[in-house]
Amino acid sequence: MIADIKRGNLFSPVRKSDEEFSEILISGKSGGSRAERIISHGHVSPPGFWYDQDEWEFVAVLQGDAELEFESGTLRMNPGDWVIIPAHLRHRVKKTSETPPCVWLAFFGNE
Repeated sequence: MIADIKRGNLFSPVRKSDEEFSEILISGKSGGSRAERIISHGHVSPPGFWYDQDEWEFVAVLQGDAELEFESGTLRMNPGDWVIIPAHLRHRVKKTSETPPCVWLAFFGNE
């Protein structure tokens, strides 16, 4: 094992629960950027809820599928698909697959 490195597997399974699983993989010293692994087992945004973030978001689907809803329409995402969502672009998670679970890789920043 190489010393002083953090490692893992993006596809490591997690137990299905009522809550979506989110794990911060790395974050900037100033807190202005971070990378997360997110696993959704059919999770969606609550009715009427919209994300309106102060930071941009790059999100990619690694496994499963999902639909992101924007005020201008819906974006279907399959493995390998990615999108950059500018800060304050309202969006919500309309659908995620349950089997297999949807595995996301997301990067957030405001710099």
